[in-house]
Amino acid sequence: MCFVKVMDNTSSTIWSENHPKDLRMASKRRGPRMNCRVLVTIAWNSIDAGSHHFETGFTRVVNMFGCLLVSPKDIDLQQRLRVTNLRTWQEVDAEVVWKGTERPDGWDLGVKLLDERTDFWGVDF
Repeated sequence: MCFVKVMDNTSSTIWSENHPKDLRMASKRRGPRMNCRVLVTIAWNSIDAGSHHFETGFTRVVNMFGCLLVSPKDIDLQQRLRVTNLRTWQEVDAEVVWKGTERPDGWDLGVKLLDERTDFWGVDF
């Protein structure tokens, strides 16, 4: 059984336990993701201190709308970034939308590309 809730001319689906698990667990992402390690540079101005930072990082997963990025530095949520793909030398503005934990190789960050160019990562989706 599937329920649809309508509010303000928008609808959202609420999945019941009677729905098949594969449908309930289906991806809610806007597009396909690809495991892909891309070396990048990350530049940003601190919100608090106003200082400029520049680091090298890499991606674990990419899609045309963003990536799971590994940063050597802890970066705040909603921080605006300038990301440069070191393979193609393309640059794009981005924003940190999710912050994971620190791992031995750096901080996991969910990053949304603000300019949704499908060719930024240099891979076909």
